[in-house]
Parts: sequence; structure tokens; C-alpha cells
Amino acid sequence: MADSVQAISRFSDYDISLFKAGKHYRLYERLGAHVLDYEGYKGTYFAVWAPNAESVSVIGDFNGWNRYAHPLYVRWDESGIWEGFIANVDLGEIYKYSIVTQSGAVLEKGDPFALQWEVPPKTASIVQHTWYEWKDEDWQKSRFEKNALNKPIAVYEMHLGSWIRDPASPDEFLDYRQIADKLIPYILESGFTHVELMPVMEHPYAPSWGYQITGFFAPTSRFGAPQDFMYLIEQLHLHGIGVILDWVPSHFPGDSHGLHQFDGTHLYEHADPKKGFHPDWNSYIFNFGRNEVRSFLISNALFWLDRYHVDGLRVDAVASMLYLDYSRGEGEWVPNDFGGRENLEAVSFLKELNETVYQEYPDVQTIAEESTAWQGVSSPTFSGGLGFGMKWMMGWMNDTLEYFSEDPIYRKYTHGKITFSTVYAFTENFMLPLSHDEVVHGKRSLIYKMPGDDWQRFANLRLLYLYMYTHPGTKLLFMGGEFGQTSEWNFNQSLDWHLMQHPGHIGLFEFVKALNFLYRAEPSLYEISFKNDGFRWIEVGDAENSILVYLRKGLHAMDDLLVALNMTPQVHENFRVGIPSAGTWNVLLNSDDKIYHGSGIYQSPVQSDPIVWMDQPVSAEINLPPLGGVVLKRCKATEPK
Repeated sequence: MADSVQAISRFSDYDISLFKAGKHYRLYERLGAHVLDYEGYKGTYFAVWAPNAESVSVIGDFNGWNRYAHPLYVRWDESGIWEGFIANVDLGEIYKYSIVTQSGAVLEKGDPFALQWEVPPKTASIVQHTWYEWKDEDWQKSRFEKNALNKPIAVYEMHLGSWIRDPASPDEFLDYRQIADKLIPYILESGFTHVELMPVMEHPYAPSWGYQITGFFAPTSRFGAPQDFMYLIEQLHLHGIGVILDWVPSHFPGDSHGLHQFDGTHLYEHADPKKGFHPDWNSYIFNFGRNEVRSFLISNALFWLDRYHVDGLRVDAVASMLYLDYSRGEGEWVPNDFGGRENLEAVSFLKELNETVYQEYPDVQTIAEESTAWQGVSSPTFSGGLGFGMKWMMGWMNDTLEYFSEDPIYRKYTHGKITFSTVYAFTENFMLPLSHDEVVHGKRSLIYKMPGDDWQRFANLRLLYLYMYTHPGTKLLFMGGEFGQTSEWNFNQSLDWHLMQHPGHIGLFEFVKALNFLYRAEPSLYEISFKNDGFRWIEVGDAENSILVYLRKGLHAMDDLLVALNMTPQVHENFRVGIPSAGTWNVLLNSDDKIYHGSGIYQSPVQSDPIVWMDQPVSAEINLPPLGGVVLKRCKATEPK
């Protein structure tokens, strides 16, 4: 038994029919390496899809990497699946598939369904399992409330390898468990509701930040074993923190041990480079029209929701999937069957992906990074949409950063840039992102995008965050932004935590904390955030003073918040603003408070006057701080009887 491969199968005829139809959404239960007992022998069953191979065998330390020792059997049903059982191959064994192509070339490939890989630069797969005794039942039961679109969602985006490292060994990673011990108290203190992890799937090239994936079913071994990653997720859940994974179904690298030309043919990617090669990332585009590839990708999405209990998937580079001419010039792309530029196969795939995810896990979220004006990205598929739960609001991000990078003296000339987002803010379920892409490649850190001296930079950034948190939509902030990281993000080193010793950085962190807890405490900031009813302009046209005044509305009038922002260093004392209802309005937050390293322009509670102003029935005089803003709420004691 130990010296031969037994021809056994874990596939039923129904499995095969689903696979061929592109409807098998749990392929990870069948393909890959699975430790089991067969006729009294413990060993591993291997199964791999390689329909154009002449032969396939398993190689590893257990057979001296001899490709003749353990050949697999090809199934009779033309599914292209090779399989077999090898006794005495147990957990922890490293392996690859030796694939002989039709031309006679011999390839050594990692397992597309491997649950663990060697630590790069090594490239072999490892026999592993995903058993774990989860203790997050309470979180699972209440997750629908945590992830609902009418609840506060404030996401902390992070890269595990560069968030924090051991000060004593700055070149060494912390492992998943060590990260959990440091991350959880930090997230609880700072008030974020979710963390979003940049791709954790195994990738050979660290400078890709995880976006060039070879091991789609394995968390990177750089930080530990699969169960260690499960521990991190479990601990976050036990402390009420959701977990979103960055997921990359758009492309994959051309590494020799990966998916590219897996069986000597363009199996996972298009054969035509005009459809199958991505010029921006020097990578290969999945063939979304091939049924087996669709099963692979949708199974992968469900795998992370199933085996790792994650609460959402942020889908990377959706725009590159939707358009056949993405980053291509004339003659470099192939139109669809109707002569258009839309990738109809990718559109169909994305719809099926979202339908399947929400059918199986209705309490999670899928979030599209989509940068174009494609309509209905976050609309249900039954109404013609793509079916995502949310979409990144890239237009808001670009306009906001451009506006705030202007010297305040010139902002009156670009006033429309900061107000334009509300024209389309309710066409999608938008998430407002200030992501990793905005603080790399010479774009500067957020704090150094701000104009002025050091004090003004911090004041500007606090003002930007106040605008962000009171703008309709959910929130996402990349690590380091919460305390004013000064250098650009470097994937190869820790954040500059020593900055937290300085008053400006401490004040900024305290302000972000205050914003997160304000956002979570005030229903008007999230209850109807994706509907027109949740927002009303009070003053939108005061370009000369660069002042904005708006109302955030909840389901109950007493929850309404009045927000006034001053985009210049000019202090406006006794500035009259229109108010929708009479009474006393208290200050909930002032970005200029001294505890946030502001100048301390004080704003006391204000009593409304019976003066019509800004088209509002009553008004009040407030103090607007320099490069600052205030949030006010009507006292309940003043509610009319």
C-alpha cells in the first residue's frame, strides 16, 4: 500500500456535473490534499484539475521528489481531474504535482487548493487541514446586526507584515497570535468596528503586498499556520470586532509553480493575451467564461467565509474586470459579442458570486473596489445590479484629497469639488476609503498631503476626518492615518509608533477615537446613511468663506446632527447658521478642542433665535474654529410637548 497509489475518489457524479457546469461552490471539500483513512491505512487523498496533461504525479520529500513513484489516475468522465490515495502521507508533508504536458514538458506545480504553503521563497504546498474548535458562536449569532447597512461600519485597513514588528528585531514579523495580542486592545481603544486585512493569501513576492496570489486557499505562512490565523480571527470576534479580507479574483502572477499554464495550456487564464494578460500588473486574468474557473473562484470566496469565519470580502480591482479595454489602447482589446467594451463574462461571474455569497451567508458583506461610473454595483442582481453590498467611493476620495491639499486661500475656487459628492452619494451604498493606495509611490502620507505648518497640517487632517465621518457612507482608514504617520507606507517595516509620543499625533489619535465613538453612538450617522433622507444641506454655496453646514438625519428628529465646517484658518465668531428646529443645541464634538491639539476656540451650547436663516425656520450664532468644525445636537429637554 505505501509504495503505490490507490485509485479512490471523493467525487460523486453530481459533484462532477456541478463542476462542469460551474456550479460547484465547495470544491475545496473535494480537490486538493485531504488526510483520511482508507482500508485501515492513514494517508492522503490528492485530487487536481489538469485536463490537458499527459500524466500527473505527486512528488515530495516522502518519495524523494521522484515523479515516477506516485502517479495519479485520471477520471473516466472527461472532467480532467486526476486523483489517488497515498498511504502514510500525513499532515505536514510538503508536495507538488509533477505534470507532463502534451508537448512532453515537465512542470512542477503547487496545489491550487493547498491549505498551506512553505514560507517564501520556498514554493511547495503542505498537507494541512482546517479543523479548529471555534468559540465565536455568540459573534456568529449577532453578526447580522454588526454587518447591517443600517449600522455603523468603521474599518481599519491594515497590512499584517508592516503594522507592527518586534522593536528588538525589526526585520522579524510578529506571528498571527502575537498580532492578535497587540491588535485587539488597540482596535478596542480606537473604536473601529472592523479590520480589513490586505491579502493574506499566500503570495511569493512580498512587494506585491499580497495582491499577486499563488495560494488562494491558504493564509500566508509568513505569520504562522492556518490555525494561528483562525485564532486571530476568533479573538477579534470574541471582542466584537469584524474581519474583512481583501480578495483578488481579477488576476494572478505568472510564477512557474502557480496557476499560469497549469497543465501546459491556458487553463485558468484566457489564451488570447488581449483578454488574458494584465498590462498594469504583469499578471494573468482569470477566464471568467470557463465554468471550472468560476467554480474555483466562487468556492474560494465561500472557503474564507466558511472555514475562517470572515465577515466580508473586499473585492479588488473590479473595474479591471468589468471593462475589456481597461488599461488598453486601440487594437489591444477584443470587443464583446455585441461590439461593446463590457466584459460580459466577468459581469455574469460577479453577479453569480454575490448571489451565492449572500444566499449562503446573508449576514456578511461584499465590497467592490470599483472606480468607474458603472451603474448598480451595489444594487441587487434582480434589478440589474452586480449585487455587491457596498462600493468604494473613489470619486469622493480623489476630490476630497485634492481639495484638502489646496492652500486654504485657494479653496474658494474649488468649492464645488468638496460638495460634488452629495450629487451622487445615494446612487450606491458607498464606503468612504482613505486606503493604502493613497500613501505610497510618492503620493505622501495623509498628514503631509495637508498644507501649512505643522499645526495647520494636523488641523486640516482633523477637519478632513470630521468631514469624512459626518459624510454619508461607511468609513475606511488605512493604518497609520489614525495618528498621522509622516512617512509613506513601507510594506517592509513597522509603522512609526514612536510618533505617538508627540502632542500633534496624540491629539489626532484622540480625535479619531472620538469620531469612531461618535459615529457608533449617533444613529443619524448610520441609520439611513445610504438614502437621501439622511442628509440635508443647510449651507452649500458659501465658497467665499469656504464654509459648509449640513444636517445628518436619523429616523427620529431628535437624533439629527448639525455639522458646520470651516475650511480656512479664519476664525468666525458669532457666525449665524440656520437650524431646523428651535431649542438648545449642545456641542458633541469640536475638532479644535485642545485635547486634540487644537487652538481651543470654545463653542458653548447655543440657543436658537426666531430668525429665519439659510432657508431654515430658526438660527443661532456659533463660533467656527480655524480649519475646524463642530457637531451639534438638540437637547432632549427642549423637545416640544
